[in-house]
Amino acid sequence: MDVVTYLAGAPEARRPALTRLRELCLAELTGFEEVIAYGMPAYVRPGETVGEIAWANQKQYISFYLLRTDVRDAFEDRLAAHDMGKACLRFRNPAKVDFDLLRDLLRATATAAPGPVCA
Repeated sequence: MDVVTYLAGAPEARRPALTRLRELCLAELTGFEEVIAYGMPAYVRPGETVGEIAWANQKQYISFYLLRTDVRDAFEDRLAAHDMGKACLRFRNPAKVDFDLLRDLLRATATAAPGPVCA
């Protein structure tokens, strides 16, 4: 499966938000490779085997996986207002995805030196 196929299988109501999220990842994570890992789109730094960013269409929400612990720590205040697990930021309403926050997280990830990711 590739990301285009993944998007085509997503519910029509979520497809615009997921497509915008993908476009944002491709624009901000220059040089990263887009792959399917664990059944979802992920972005891997050249020469690395573990993705730093991933996203998925879940049953109840759109999830955004921020696997860089240093970036999560740097954005702790902004992330506190959102539904977030250990590494998963969840958006239950596609119309309320905070693309400004996601852009900032992607930029911080892209400009950071290779670093720790949560397992």
